Amino acid sequence: MCTPGGTQLMEFCPHGTRLDCEKNSITDCKKLHFKKIIQKHTDESLGDCSFLNTCFHMDTCKYVHYEVDRAAQIHGNQLVIPNLPAVGRVESTTLYPPQWVQCDLRYLDMTVLEPNQPLALRVLGKFAVIMADPPWDIHMELPYGTMSDDEMRQLGIPQLQDEGLIFLWVTGRAMELGRECLKLWGYERVDEIIWVKTNQLQRIIRTGRTGHWLNHGKEHCLVGMKGNPKDLNRGLDSDVIVAEVRATSHKPDEIYGMIERSVGFASSEHFKLGLYYYNAREHS
Repeated sequence: MCTPGGTQLMEFCPHGTRLDCEKNSITDCKKLHFKKIIQKHTDESLGDCSFLNTCFHMDTCKYVHYEVDRAAQIHGNQLVIPNLPAVGRVESTTLYPPQWVQCDLRYLDMTVLEPNQPLALRVLGKFAVIMADPPWDIHMELPYGTMSDDEMRQLGIPQLQDEGLIFLWVTGRAMELGRECLKLWGYERVDEIIWVKTNQLQRIIRTGRTGHWLNHGKEHCLVGMKGNPKDLNRGLDSDVIVAEVRATSHKPDEIYGMIERSVGFASSEHFKLGLYYYNAREHS
């Protein structure tokens, strides 16, 4: 967990709460602990809520919930993150401020992004890397609209890249469709990233909200390559991310670091694009 200053990390104690830690440890623990949230309607005999801090009904849920025991934080034994530049970074590189456009991609004419168009029509240009989290139709009620399979196939993704990488998040039902879309858009699938989801207590999720036959505790991100992009950094990261689930459709922050390390800052022309961001300002 990041400290309020955002420059240090503190480890979570494997015992969970401070009370359990004191029962099972003879030394003073300097790691982070949780404390139970006990409300009038809470029935501790029921145990922990399956959804913990992602529960939609915390104001009425009778199961136990938790919060970080910030009052008891001890600032020793912190893991300081070294201030090192990203791989491939060139200090003279010009970094442009993030920008975002709110639109319906089904009706956006991607040809206006072509570099041979008049300057006034070159809205975005071409991109070295794209990350997309499409609203696949998973036959469930969701807090946002979804797109049909044919609408996904017909998206103008090919106009966004001449060469580069695409990171495409897919649901369980859309795994084969995602591979099909990559091929239709002109990409070769070169890798796949697995996000193993953990809950607030840093445990593997066993009761996910998705899945028809089994509860889904992971997500897949297909990695596609178009053309022969140069200056890519290889072999720096694992294909597995273990990270906590947060808001709906919020992908793990680790994926952004992986993308930065893959493409780097070798050129000011290495623009990066995110599609279907539900909080565009946060990760533009």
